[in-house]
Amino acid sequence: MEQNVVIFRSFASGSSGNCYYLGTRQGGVLIDAGISARTIQKHLRDMELDFHNIRGVLITHDHADHIRAVGTLGERVHLPIYTTAEIHEGIDRNYGVREKLRTSRRYFQKGEPFSIGDMQITTFGINHDSTDCLGYIIDLYGQRFMIATDCGEPNKDMEAALQTANHIVIEANHDEHMLLNGPYPTYLKERILSPRGHQSNVTCAELIQRNWHAGMRNIWLCHLSQENNDPDLAYQTVAEALLEIDVHPGEDIFLKALERTSPSPVYTLNDDIWKD
Repeated sequence: MEQNVVIFRSFASGSSGNCYYLGTRQGGVLIDAGISARTIQKHLRDMELDFHNIRGVLITHDHADHIRAVGTLGERVHLPIYTTAEIHEGIDRNYGVREKLRTSRRYFQKGEPFSIGDMQITTFGINHDSTDCLGYIIDLYGQRFMIATDCGEPNKDMEAALQTANHIVIEANHDEHMLLNGPYPTYLKERILSPRGHQSNVTCAELIQRNWHAGMRNIWLCHLSQENNDPDLAYQTVAEALLEIDVHPGEDIFLKALERTSPSPVYTLNDDIWKD
């Protein structure tokens, strides 16, 4: 089996649950654990991996759709759960985590680099209405991966991360017209549209366009709303922004909206763009 080949797979991406794998065919990390441990294990086994191949779980924030399984993974499976002290406190308070973390807690300071095996990891703050919210930059075998799943108003740290990342997972949560004319109550629409809410397709597109660089290879749009978005619409909004700067999806960049409740293909991350 080929060594040092970086792979990425989304297990789920949306308000009903988020979980991602990054690593190699031999092992890696999970990012968030918002679906059941049993489902995570099933998707790992489909990749000929299991929990013993997981070196840790990186948590972005303390909302239930990102942490539902952390108690099971941390205390029963004995995986280390990595996040900041503030987010660990938020996990403690979250009623959706029935088994509280005790022995499995691992702490780091936001913005300070740390490593897990061969992975070099750093984090940046994101505007979102959780206790705290993190994006991750992960360097592994010459590839730089970035993930920002729940984003309010973009900030300079998020823009700086985009400017050096090769492979990007970024929120395109809603189409603003669909949201404003949809069934959500006013308070929820206001929350989503607030500076600490969720990122629209247009904001995502402008952010990518503004920070485009020749080293970008793959962009996955994540955390799409079932009620207020459509995968084709999210794709088209970002694709049109890229075309405006003469970047052609499918030729110069791979662009894909991730599935909300089903696993994605296993993507190989290297110096080439992914080809369907």
